[in-house]
Amino acid sequence: MTTAWAHLPNATHIDHVLAHVKQHPDRWDAARDAARDAARSAALDAARDAARDAARGAAREAARDAAWDAARGAAWGAAAALVAWDDCAPILDMPADAVRLLVAVGHHPAVLLLPAVLAMNGETR
Repeated sequence: MTTAWAHLPNATHIDHVLAHVKQHPDRWDAARDAARDAARSAALDAARDAARDAARGAAREAARDAAWDAARGAAWGAAAALVAWDDCAPILDMPADAVRLLVAVGHHPAVLLLPAVLAMNGETR
């Protein structure tokens, strides 16, 4: 299947995130809540603003097609980070505590990818 983001460097990672949220929306709901606690709203807003312009079209379409309700926001954030920052995909393979550390120091991609890391590892905290 050809997607609007197929030409992007992180296309396979975006597809993986979207497939996971379809299969496990409950994990994404819990992960979103846990990530929200870790990333204060100011840091989350700053990361979203930084990614918004670069990722608006492809990320919104990707998240809309794959996610719903609360999980949609977490999936949109992960897709937006993967679209906006070509070099952020390795964060998906990091332990949750390492990603939380990046969040704590204001690393924008990490803020948006933390819910994905938590959900894909089956963590809720």
